[in-house]
Amino acid sequence: MSKKIVIVYFSGYGHTKRMAESVAQGAGGQLLAVDGEGNLPEGGWEQLAAADAIIMGAPTYMGSVPWQFKKFIDASSKPWYSQAWKNKIAAGFTNSASMNGDKLSTLHYLFTLAMQHSMIWVGTGLMPSNSKAATRNDVNYVASFSGAMASTPSDASVDEMLPGDLETARLFGARVADVAAKFSA
Repeated sequence: MSKKIVIVYFSGYGHTKRMAESVAQGAGGQLLAVDGEGNLPEGGWEQLAAADAIIMGAPTYMGSVPWQFKKFIDASSKPWYSQAWKNKIAAGFTNSASMNGDKLSTLHYLFTLAMQHSMIWVGTGLMPSNSKAATRNDVNYVASFSGAMASTPSDASVDEMLPGDLETARLFGARVADVAAKFSA
């Protein structure tokens, strides 16, 4: 049974948008962009209210989400107050220029938000590519279990994002969709 999945994200330079597109491809979900002023488009809050699963994505800036995504998060206090997102499936993804780049801090921030909304968090379900034979283009090379991570060098264009990171995002989206399908409305 197909569930309605919304991928809400902010992308400063386009890399997180490309990652969101891969997540959406795997999840069969709808994209919902937070704009440069931290706002959702008209009807965005209604999309989130109708979703069975919400996948959140933001680049990692200075060890956390950028202010635009934080503004969206702070505005989510209205659905929080009524527990409107309670028992919805939640997941998160992020991208930064450095291999580590404190991406886990960003995912923990999104996880904490999901817990405050009484949501059910889904991790990647992907084993890491951590053998000597592993290459940077392998699935889950960044080795995250909490949510999808990508690492894109600061001087790399959107078109230079690694296929392994994008495939990780796609498989992550598919996992969220699979878990969401197992929950009844």
